[in-house]
Formats: sequence, structure tokens, C-alpha cells
Amino acid sequence: MEIYEIITTTGISLLFLIAVFVPMEKVFPAKPNQKFLRPKWLLDFSFFLGQYILWSGLVLWSLYYFGEYLTSIVPNSFQQEIRKQPFVLQVIEVLFFSDLLIYWGHRLQHKVDFLWRFHKVHHSAEHLDWLAAHREHPLDSIYTIGLINLPAFIMGFPLESITGVIAFRGIWAIYIHSNVRLPIGPLRILIGAPELHHWHHDLDRKAGNYANISPIMDIIFRTYTCPDKEPKKFGIKEETPKSYLGQLIEPLLPKRIWKTVKKKFPIA
Repeated sequence: MEIYEIITTTGISLLFLIAVFVPMEKVFPAKPNQKFLRPKWLLDFSFFLGQYILWSGLVLWSLYYFGEYLTSIVPNSFQQEIRKQPFVLQVIEVLFFSDLLIYWGHRLQHKVDFLWRFHKVHHSAEHLDWLAAHREHPLDSIYTIGLINLPAFIMGFPLESITGVIAFRGIWAIYIHSNVRLPIGPLRILIGAPELHHWHHDLDRKAGNYANISPIMDIIFRTYTCPDKEPKKFGIKEETPKSYLGQLIEPLLPKRIWKTVKKKFPIA
């Protein structure tokens, strides 16, 4: 893809997301006083541009490589048996195992310090909205997207056939981070919502709500929480770099080296 095509696609995506989510945040705000240009919006906008212009190619290449590798090692006979099933059953299986994997993968991101080094970049956002959803380290993105699509690859679905699912999950991720509180009553037991994910972004690293599309896994494994109010504060308790470059580089370096880099270069 040429650079002008990437820039055009980025611009169209930005306008689309603004048109969809900004009115929702105005009509159904979780935090009514939060402004469009709230604190740290420029940092999150940098992550948005980074995702679309710089890192999307790396993530897609990783998915292609990952998918082709899995397709080659999973026995063709197994994949043929999967394809003999009704299509609806295949979809249900993909969604179930995908949610199961991402639940435990996400829970490990909060439990294992090495994974948390990268994932804490996402949790460092102190204000949640559609733009904050894009604050994510590229290696964290590869980990998450790879796990989400692992069942589809194992079952033999090529990347081209699941692009719609990938796009839907991307929009869904933006929605659950948006500054929206739209209670859905008893349905929230089956369907995720911003009110659930906002509590996941509470200052407590072990706050729960690790599931993706549906909170069923959180209910099964007893990590579900959803008080009838918004958390007082989002973010993390640890010190974290304030700049885009700092948040990209800091997780890659041992703490001792990072302290030296931070003293010599103004990227923190």
C-alpha cells in the first residue's frame, strides 16, 4: 500500500470514528464533564496515528506469518473435519475458544510482570474515550490479536476470510473504551459494555473483567465486577513515561538501562 493510500485510509477512519462515537459520548456520557480535547488527548492521538500509519503493517505481517505457520502444522484432516460442520457451529466454536483464550491471555497480562510491562501502556490512560482505546504498545497488539484469532487459524480459516471478524473486534474494543454509559440491564451478563470495561481500567491492577466480547468467562472464573457507578480514577499506580516515544521504548529496556536513557534523553 502506498503512503498516500495509508494516509487517506487513516483520515477516513478518523472521521468515521469521530462521527460514530463522539455523538454517543455526548448523548450517553459516562463522565458528563469530560471534554473532547481532554488531558493527554494528543498522546492518545499519537498512538492512533502510530497504529494506522506505522504499526498496522507489522501487526498484519505477524498475523499472516502466524496464520500460515499454524495452517501448515495443524493436520489437514483435522481442518477438513471442522469444515464438515455446519457454518453456524463453526462460528460459535471460534467465538467460544477465542473468548476463552483472550480471557486467560488478558488475565496473564495483568499477572505476569513481563507481559504487564507492555500492557501497562494501555492502562496508563487516565481518561477513557474512543481515542484512548488506541493507546497500546505494538507488541501488546500482536500478542492480543494473535490470541484472539488463534482458534480461527487452527480451524483453517485464512486471514482473508476473517477480516470482518477482526474489524468487528476492533470497533468493539473502541466502543467498550468510549466515554459511554448505556446500561443494558440483565443483558450485560451476556454482552460486554463500557460500564464493565471501565472497571477493568480501575487503578487496581487486579480489578477483573478480563473478557472481550462477552463477560461469561469472567462470571465462570469469578472475576466479574460491575458496580452501578463509574470508577473514581483510571490509570496505573506505577510511574510511567509521559511521551509517545517513552511509552514505546520503556517496556523494551531493563529498568536500570531505562533510568540511564531517561536521564540523557528528554523522551520520558
